[in-house]
Order: sequence, then structure tokens, then C-alpha cells
Amino acid sequence: MDLALLRTFVAVHRAGSFTRAAALLGLSQPAVTSQIRTLERQLGRPLFHRRARGVTPTAVGDELAHKAAPHLDALLALTEAEDDPAGGSHARTLHVAGPPEFLGLRVLPALAPLVGQGQGLRVTEVTGAQEVLDGLAAGHHDLVVTTARPRGGLFAATALCDEEHVLLAAPYWAALVDPGVLGAKGPAALDGIPLVDVHESLPLVGRYWSAVFDASPTAAATVVVPDLRAVLECVRAGAGLAVLPRYLCQEALDRGQVVALLEPPVPPLRTWFLVVRTGELALAHLGRAHDRLLRAADRW
Repeated sequence: MDLALLRTFVAVHRAGSFTRAAALLGLSQPAVTSQIRTLERQLGRPLFHRRARGVTPTAVGDELAHKAAPHLDALLALTEAEDDPAGGSHARTLHVAGPPEFLGLRVLPALAPLVGQGQGLRVTEVTGAQEVLDGLAAGHHDLVVTTARPRGGLFAATALCDEEHVLLAAPYWAALVDPGVLGAKGPAALDGIPLVDVHESLPLVGRYWSAVFDASPTAAATVVVPDLRAVLECVRAGAGLAVLPRYLCQEALDRGQVVALLEPPVPPLRTWFLVVRTGELALAHLGRAHDRLLRAADRW
């Protein structure tokens, strides 16, 4: 049996689409379709059910993928090792995507040692959950970090860590807020303090208001900057209050540059997920990165 046909078959099985598999393999869609038909003729069985949006494997297709994929991945890893035993320029490059703040402060420091092991890194800063997942499906990324857990069989998602959100302001504004009154009166106790967020819709403030106060913000954002690090700098400079993930603002809290206005018994949390295309954790370079991030997250 032609290994090229098996490679194309595994790509389609993992991508759930002839179009996405063609993009991953650098082939045209008709070429992928032709190869799958050839393989089906050789086996005498259909391997996929054609759907309006992609394909799903038949029982025979699933069985073949489970048997063939690990061996194909092992052959690919072996070939790469032989081509570049020193781990030089031909080593596998890992394409990682996600929000720039989380990538910069958490993901990339954890993955940096892989560069010294002959694995390259290419980083794409993508903030929208749908955009990053579309890019993963199309083969533009190998691994993404996102707070949106994808559905369906195309992706495999693993919980990475929980992100705690903190309501904070500079000491000047914090001195005007009584935590007891804030806990009793809710957001009304914050009237008059400007709001800083990443978008006019107040996604961070609104999520906190809903989770802690069971209310929605009534004031508009005074400062809007589309970067969490810039939000922190604005708050540190006294521009108003904001809601930020603790990993981003903990150092400023420790230094007294900003103050947590409230410590609710159950702080709002948001879960981060590591997402890959289904079946691709068998790829050695991707599996190493995935495992390193999970181990690093234990300390976050």
C-alpha cells in the first residue's frame, strides 16, 4: 500500500475535511479527493461519509486511522531525525497561537527551553476564539491556547489552568472605596470611578459584575485599550478601575502599585484550554510542547 495515500488519509481523518487536509499537506483538494478514492478502491470499503460540512470516518476508516497514524508519525519523526541528527535548521517548528498577553507571560517562557532542544517556535498573536480555531483547523497553527472550549471531533482540548480575575485600582481610588460598603451595596459603591477595559462592551468588567454582583455595568468605559498590559499601565497611572487576570497584575499588587478593591469568597474564574487537531498529539514535537505546558501550569 502506498504510504503517500495513507498519509493523505490520516490528514483527512484528523482534519475532518478534504479542504483542510489539502491545506495541511500542500496539495489541491482534487488531489486529496483522488487519493482517498484510490485508497478506498484498493481496500474495497468506503473510509469516509461525505457530509455537507466536511467528512466523518466510517468504522473501517476509524480502525485504519488508529492502526496507521502512530506508525506514520513515527516514520516522520525518524526521517526528520536522520535528516538533521543535530537538531538544526530542519527540526520541527511549532506554530503556537493565542492572546498575546497569555502567550508572552505564560506560554512562551514555558516553551522556550524547547528551542535549545532543536525545536523552533513561531508565534501568532490571535485574540478572537473563532479566528484562532479556524486557523488551527486550516493548518496555520499546531497548538492554540484559548478560553473557548471547542466542540466536535475535529479538535482535542485539554484544560490547562484557571485564571482568577481581580477588581483593582490605583491606591488613590482604592482609598475612596470601603470594601464593606462595596460588598453590601455592590457596584453602586464604585460610582464616580472611571472604568478601563479592552473594549467598549466592557467584557472583563461585565463578566466580573455578573459573577460577583449579579448586575451589569451602568457606566461606559472611560479608557479603552485593546491590550491587557496597557490596561494595567493605565490603572497603575490612576486612570480608573479595571478587572484583570491575577497572573498579569500580581506583581503590581505585591508592590502596592495597585490595590484589589474586593476579595470575594468565590472569585470569578476563567479556564484556559490547550487545543490541537485530533490525533496530532502523537507527533513528537507537539506532544513534547503539550506536556511541557501542562507541567508548567501546575506552578501557575
